[in-house]
Amino acid sequence: MGRFTVMSIVRYALFLIVGFGLPSVFPCCSDAYMSQRYPIITDSIKALYEPLVGYCYSESLFNEEVLDDKDDGAARAEDCETKPAEDANGGPFVAINPLTFLANGDCISKMAAIPDNSVDLILTDPPYNLGLFMKKRGTNLKQLRSNHFSGQGWDDLEFDEWTKQMDVFFKECHRVLKKRGNLIMFMSIIKAETLISIAENNKFYYKTVGIWHKTNPMPRNMNLHFINSTESWLYFVNDANTGVFNNEGKPIHDFIETATISAKEHKNGNHPTQKPVALMKHFVDILSNPDGVVLDPFMGSGSTGMACKGSNRLFIGIELSGEYYNNASIRLNESR
Repeated sequence: MGRFTVMSIVRYALFLIVGFGLPSVFPCCSDAYMSQRYPIITDSIKALYEPLVGYCYSESLFNEEVLDDKDDGAARAEDCETKPAEDANGGPFVAINPLTFLANGDCISKMAAIPDNSVDLILTDPPYNLGLFMKKRGTNLKQLRSNHFSGQGWDDLEFDEWTKQMDVFFKECHRVLKKRGNLIMFMSIIKAETLISIAENNKFYYKTVGIWHKTNPMPRNMNLHFINSTESWLYFVNDANTGVFNNEGKPIHDFIETATISAKEHKNGNHPTQKPVALMKHFVDILSNPDGVVLDPFMGSGSTGMACKGSNRLFIGIELSGEYYNNASIRLNESR
């Protein structure tokens, strides 16, 4: 049985029975079911994943022309069990479960596989472009934790190059998001004005800058200055001035308080900028509906995907780092 075990087969069978009901375990990949559940799915993609009916891989929404012609069901099954980054690049997406699709690589090239006007919410946490800033201002990086983002090398772009890349990124976000689709982006407050301008040039409507307050931040240099206990997030709507907002008639402030990452959430890798699942779920629940599609182009540790679990939302995650991609894949796979 190769990489499959009896227990893994039983686990997937139970997953499908619980998730879709016994009569729908195999019909869940039928044309009628899929066209009703995800009308943007193409017949060719359903056919590609049909051999893995037990996994319901046909619940994909990716364009046929972007997929590797050599990719087949057997290879996909092995990918989903082992999730090596180098194998995931051929996809471009690997189905971890019926509602979770992941890709390892540059987000712009991977997003090219996603159809126009097909995503309901983009919730993401890109590099803040602070690496060089911290180095140039004399920050003592040796005194910071070993995995601090400023010492990783992936946040060291010059400002002009970073703004060019963010402009390309917002163009792709505008393309894949539905009209009135929401976008939440975590970002350093000192970059907010720059990103608001770039977003508005790409037909996004700026709503607000909000604050995430960490209730248990590390008290670094507490005797020298104020403890850094907040991060900002930017809220945009695509090609409209309002989108989905599930407030249930109650006021919701643009100020969110949660604890930082627990040891349990760090189980599969220790990402330097990992966000708590509770924080990401806050946005998923308010800014998208069940049966919606949620995209995180800078997936990192997979917290956005974890926030989509059990909510009947399709999650698409993209991560450049092979290490973090593997960690997120394991984390999302184990949680199903």
